[in-house]
Amino acid sequence: MDMEAVDRGESVGLMEPMLIPEGARRRGEIIDRTLALAQKSTGLRRALPDSLLPSLATLVRAMNCYYSNLIEGHDTHPIEIERALRQDFSTDSRKRDLQREARAHIAVQEWIDAGGLRGDALTPEGICEIHQRFCRDLPDELLWAEDLEATARVSVVPGAWRGRDVRVGRHLAVSPGAVPRFLARFAQAYRKLGRADTILAAACAHHRLLWIHPFVDGNGRVARLMSHAILLETLDSGAIWSVARGLARNVDAYQRHLAACDSPRQNDLDGRGQLSESALADFVCFFLDLCIDQVDFMENLMQPDRLRGRVRRWAQEAIERGRLPPKAEVVLDALLYRGALPRGEVPGIVGTGDRQARRIVSALSEEGVVASESSRAPLVLAFPARLASDWMPGLFPSAH
Repeated sequence: MDMEAVDRGESVGLMEPMLIPEGARRRGEIIDRTLALAQKSTGLRRALPDSLLPSLATLVRAMNCYYSNLIEGHDTHPIEIERALRQDFSTDSRKRDLQREARAHIAVQEWIDAGGLRGDALTPEGICEIHQRFCRDLPDELLWAEDLEATARVSVVPGAWRGRDVRVGRHLAVSPGAVPRFLARFAQAYRKLGRADTILAAACAHHRLLWIHPFVDGNGRVARLMSHAILLETLDSGAIWSVARGLARNVDAYQRHLAACDSPRQNDLDGRGQLSESALADFVCFFLDLCIDQVDFMENLMQPDRLRGRVRRWAQEAIERGRLPPKAEVVLDALLYRGALPRGEVPGIVGTGDRQARRIVSALSEEGVVASESSRAPLVLAFPARLASDWMPGLFPSAH
C-alpha cells in the first residue's frame, strides 16, 4: 500500500450512531414516518395498472438522473437524456460528455431497477459495483477530481477505493487505508434489519457513506443510487418515484443537513455515539418527509381523471394540427383505463376498419406515446420526456 493509502487506525466507532436507536427521543416520530412512507408507496403502486409501471419507471429514471446530476452542478435535461439514449448526441463536446454521463447513470439505475443489486445495496461489494458501473462509461474528461489542496487533478478509477485523503466542507474523511474497515462496520450495522429500520437505514446510511467518502469522486451519485435501491427493494415501489427530485429541489437544506451530521455529539442529551444523534435524526426526518412528498406528488400526477384530461387535451391539439389522425385520443383513453390493449381490439374501440386502426397505431407509435414489445404484442402507454410538461407538469423543468 502506498503512503497516501495509509490506515491511521481510526476507530470505526467514530461514525456512531449508525441508526436512531430504540429509546431515542425522536425514535417514535421517525418510525411513524417510515410506516407512512411504506403505506403511501404501496398505495401508489396498487393504484396503477401493472402495464403502466415499466413506461413510468423509464421516465422516472430520466428524472432521477437529471436531478441527481443537477445536485452535482451538471444540468442535462431529460429531453437531452432521452436523445442520448437513442445515440443522438450534441455536437458541443461539454453537452455530449454530460449526455454520456446521463446514459451511464440511467444504465446503473436500470440495472438496479431490474433487481441487479438485490440484497447487496448496503455491502461494500454492492457500493463498489454501483461506482464501477457508473464510472466505466464516463468520458475521460469526467474521470478527474481535485486533490486535497486543490492544486492537482486526481484520476478517478471506476470501482476503486480512494488512495488519498479527502475533505468535504469542514469534514476530513477517514484515512484512505481505513475505508475497507469502515465499510465493513457499515455493512454490519445495516444488514438483517427489520422493515422499518431498513427504511430508516436508507437515510442514515446515505450520510454515513458520504462521511466515509470511499471514492475519489462520485460519492453523491453512489449514495443516492444506494438509497434508491434500498427503498426500491424494501418498499417494492416499482421505481415509479424518486427522492432525488426532492433532494435537488431542496439542495441547500440537503447540504446543510449532511454537514450537520458530520458534527460531534453536542451534550449528554445527544445520544451516546461520537457523532450527533440529533443531527442524524433531523436528517432522517428531512429525508423521509421528502420521500413522502415525492410519493404524494406522483400520486397527484397519476390521478386517473387528471392524467386522462391532460393526455386527451394533448391528443386533441395534435389531431387539430394534423400530427395525429382522428380518434387517436380514443386509443389513449383505452390505454389509460386498461393499461394494455391487444392490437386486434383497436378497430372495435375506434369504430373503424383495420387499415385506419393500423394508421392510428402507427401515428401514435411515431409520436412515441404508445409502445409494444413486438409487432404482435399488446400496446402500452409510453411517457416520453418531451411530453412531460403536457402530461405530467412539474416532473422536471421545461427544456431551455
